[in-house]
Amino acid sequence: MRAIVTVIGKDQVGIIASVCALLAEHNVNVLDISQTILQEYFTMIMLVDASQADLPFADLVVALEEAGKARDLVIHAQREDIFNAMHRI
Repeated sequence: MRAIVTVIGKDQVGIIASVCALLAEHNVNVLDISQTILQEYFTMIMLVDASQADLPFADLVVALEEAGKARDLVIHAQREDIFNAMHRI
């Protein structure tokens, strides 16, 4: 199952490393990643494969949100099919 992970917040050292480490810890593979800095704000969107994750997707979503709060970031994850359905015109 593929999912979209978005990360937004004030730029700081180690954002990519911490998010990727959390994903790797739960056996989630990063398939594609795009990140940029908009003025002082860090933004990142990732396409991940969570089919081999060692926890249910809902628990992964919570883990990412909690990790984001600990770093003053907003991290969201949703299934790719839901993301696509929400952004279809």
